[in-house]
Amino acid sequence: MKEEILEKTAKEYYQAAKDEFKKERFNSAVVLYFKSLVALIDLYILQQTKSTPSSHTERFRITEEKFPEVYNLLDKNFPFYQKSYVQIMSKELSEVIKDDTQFMAKKTKINLL
Repeated sequence: MKEEILEKTAKEYYQAAKDEFKKERFNSAVVLYFKSLVALIDLYILQQTKSTPSSHTERFRITEEKFPEVYNLLDKNFPFYQKSYVQIMSKELSEVIKDDTQFMAKKTKINLL
């Protein structure tokens, strides 16, 4: 059940991010791509460990300890998510987070389209 929910939300956030990107609403696109990325990271953790993190802190800890490649994506993108509330995000940054989301989709074997 959790797997289905995470897959559904990852796709929903991803599609909404694409819509916002097309409208040049890059702050919204960054937030939504990041939410999709996090749903996919949680799905990956679930696929590998049979459990999901309950907070950002736990997500960081699990990925840092067990999945360094995933941790690096999370650690790289989280500050942009946080800054999206107080800074203007760029088209280029939106594209970077989109690419990272697509990378996680491949790792989890999810088709985001």
